[in-house]
Formats: sequence, structure tokens, C-alpha cells
Amino acid sequence: MDETEQILNTLVRRPRRLRRTAAIRSLVQETHINVSSLVLPLFVSSAAQEPVPISSMPGHCQHTQESLLHEVDKALKEGISAVLLFGIPSYKDAEGSSAWDSEEAVQTAIKRLKREFGDDVLVISDLCLCEYTEHGHCGIIVDGQVDNDQTLEAYVKTAISQAEAGADMIAPSGMMDGQVAAIRDGLDSEGFYDVAIMAYSAKYASSFYAPFRVAAESAPAFGDRKTYQMNPANVKEALLEVYEDIDQGADIVMVKPALPYLDVIRAVAESVNLPLAAYNVSGEYAMVKAAALNGWIDEKNVVKEIITSIFRAGASIVITYHALDIAKWLKEP
Repeated sequence: MDETEQILNTLVRRPRRLRRTAAIRSLVQETHINVSSLVLPLFVSSAAQEPVPISSMPGHCQHTQESLLHEVDKALKEGISAVLLFGIPSYKDAEGSSAWDSEEAVQTAIKRLKREFGDDVLVISDLCLCEYTEHGHCGIIVDGQVDNDQTLEAYVKTAISQAEAGADMIAPSGMMDGQVAAIRDGLDSEGFYDVAIMAYSAKYASSFYAPFRVAAESAPAFGDRKTYQMNPANVKEALLEVYEDIDQGADIVMVKPALPYLDVIRAVAESVNLPLAAYNVSGEYAMVKAAALNGWIDEKNVVKEIITSIFRAGASIVITYHALDIAKWLKEP
């Protein structure tokens, strides 16, 4: 081996590190947050006369129809084009019939948003009964248990009502067996072939939902939801749930929550080719807000790190209550 070969071999074996200038860091960064891939969840109330701040989720409120229009207009100006709507109805009953009432909060909001913004806004409508039932469960109760088949009938009526109002996408979150197939068949039977379904495929029985239940006034009056939401210890079950929803016609699958389940997001992302959403839920949001308000963390950098981690794990869409703040921060030099 001559001297030139010795030098070349040394250079090849020598570990290299890029100089970490800002320009180089940006050039070689593997994961980026795209505002167009964020979804902003919003709450709209039938009863509120003015926006009602949500104590457990600083910065968010139960919107009136007017304040919802204003919030969506702000989101669009920041580059966020997709919103996920949750409703607080004017009445509740045992079967949750206000969920498919064409004059209730969500249906009215969808009509107004589409009339005001047209196709500039992608309206995703959450579909569950927990906000609409007296007992706070995600389905119709028979003999102390959620009756899956009766609940599916209610889900189909709700999906058709939301589609008639103008929803672009239905997001069934109740975790009933066969819900995606039932909703797809129901929508198609009414001619809503182009209304997409984003399935809450791997939705865990998580403690991180508590602030949401305050916001949506949807805490169960008895028992819990562990019989129809997933065991936090399971990953393979998540994959089975995802495959089942894909077979039933889901257009997008979801993992919820996000941060405690980054490994699940990665497993799903490596296993399927459909778009994968991850829900950065209310408890994850509230913890960051509480720490930031106490001066314990740098909110902006922590949030950006969290959302980057969710995209890095494999999500192609992130639903987050931080969406508006992220969009503003990304515009900063």
C-alpha cells in the first residue's frame, strides 16, 4: 500500500461531523413541521352567548358560532386549513339524539364555515355520543353496558347529518366494533361518496383525556370507557385495530394520544401506507401550558420539540391544540 492509499483509508475511516452552522443544520434536518399538516381542534357550543374559557386548557374556549368563525379565519391566515369540530349541545338524552340534530352546534357550525370559507377550510367533524348523552358514554346504554349495534345506528344517522351540513371528513372516535364500515355504507347510501373517514383506530383508554372532558362536558356519569377503548399496554392490538379500519374503508388512521404512544405511531407508520394522524391530546397540551405558566419551561421550544417528535415517529398529520401557536412561531426568523 503506497502513501496515497494510506491517507485515503485514514480519511474514509475517520468519523465525520458536520459543522453545526444554522444553514447546515437547516439543510440536513431530517424532520420538519409543516403547518399544512396540522389540524386545529375547536369546541363549539349551542348554549354559549359568548366564548367560555376552558379552565383546564388555557388559550382555548367553548366557542359561539361567531367566535368560531373568527378563530377559523385566524387559522386560515396562519396557514392552517383543517379544523376538527367538537360540539356542546343544547340538550342531552339517553340516546344522544342531539348528535344528529341538524340545528345543533356542530351542524350549524359546518354550514356557516363552508358558507363563509368554502373549500379554503377542511372541516373534519368528530363523531361520538359522549358529549350528547346524559350518561356521558360513547354509545347507547342497555342493561348497564354500551350496546354496539344500536350505537352504530346512531353513528350512521350522525354521520349523514354532518355530511348533509357540508363536512368534508367524518372522524368516528367512539371505538365501536364495525363503526367505520357502518358509517362508510351509510354515507355511500346517501350519495356522500367523497366524504372521507378519519378513523380513531388506536384510541387508548388514557388518563390524558381529562381536560378534554371538562371542555366537552363529556365525563362518564358512571364507570369508565376501558371496555371499548384500548389497553395502554398493547401495541399489537393497535395494529389489528388499524388493519381492521383500513379493511372497512378508512381513508386516514389515527393513534391517540401521541406522546406516550410514539412507539405505536412508529409501528403503525412502518406497517401501513395510508396517511397516519396522531392526536396530541388535551392532557399533553395542559401539562405544557401549566409548566410554561409557572416559568418552568420554554413553551415555544418545548412545543416544537414535542411536535417534531410526533412527526419523526411517523405521523403525517398532527392534531394539536398548539396549532395556532406553532404556525406563528414557525414564521419567526
